[in-house]
Amino acid sequence: MKITGLLTVIICGALLTYYAMDFPDFGDGRSPANTYLSPHFLENTMHDAHVPNSVTTILADYRGYDTMYETTVVLTAGLACFFLLRRKESTSPPARFFRHVPTGLTLRIEEGGKLPAENSKVFTRIDSLWAPDSLIIRNTCRLIIAFVQLFALYVVAHGHYSPGGGFQGGVLLGSSIILFSISNDLRRTLKRFREKTAAVLGAIGVLIYSGTGFVCLLMGAHFLNYEALSPLLGLKTGDPMARSHGIFSVEIGVAFAVMSVMIWIYYNLSSAGKHDEGL
Repeated sequence: MKITGLLTVIICGALLTYYAMDFPDFGDGRSPANTYLSPHFLENTMHDAHVPNSVTTILADYRGYDTMYETTVVLTAGLACFFLLRRKESTSPPARFFRHVPTGLTLRIEEGGKLPAENSKVFTRIDSLWAPDSLIIRNTCRLIIAFVQLFALYVVAHGHYSPGGGFQGGVLLGSSIILFSISNDLRRTLKRFREKTAAVLGAIGVLIYSGTGFVCLLMGAHFLNYEALSPLLGLKTGDPMARSHGIFSVEIGVAFAVMSVMIWIYYNLSSAGKHDEGL
């Protein structure tokens, strides 16, 4: 198998290198992309979609198919980490550690010993590789997370009018949950945002994107031709503003997918798939 894999990599690498020789030089101003394609997109984005951010128009409209497949690849990455790392049954460590909240003392309880109740307010479980509890870090992150999430929603909502969009907003939303996990622990995070929730929201994000395209088909237009949404939005047929709303809907789907898969991958990587201990 190793020899087969090595031969496959060598052959694919040789083919990619051979065909890369036909690509335009890096930064070549006379390449087809720079002579007519890029100027066309930059000059017509406002006229075609009423969207000032030409980058968002290119990603979610002009090359909407490609971005939809990119979102699908993100979901596939989450699935790959799940199937490769997730363990059905978590192996309990030989000893568990608990912090006595009133005094801050740490207790080590060997396997078979009596454990505190899961909802105990006096004892808090900590990981085997634990860091000293910091009230400042925990409360500071708790305050920061709210502002990070608020800014993430702004980035998604205004991504077609200013720098931002679904990918950027999704990363911010995902990082806020990861920040909570790092400043507290994985078990508390899973109680607030379960693995199943992350998986379902990731799939929903892809469905929102592709579903927008299917609605366009039902309205008698091409897939992801947002102008077909005009009657549903109360606009005149062919109104470019419909494309702006269509872009916004798929950006929401992208944000859902990126946020959820980012959290899903973190859960499995940080705990080696056990979801018992980890950052």
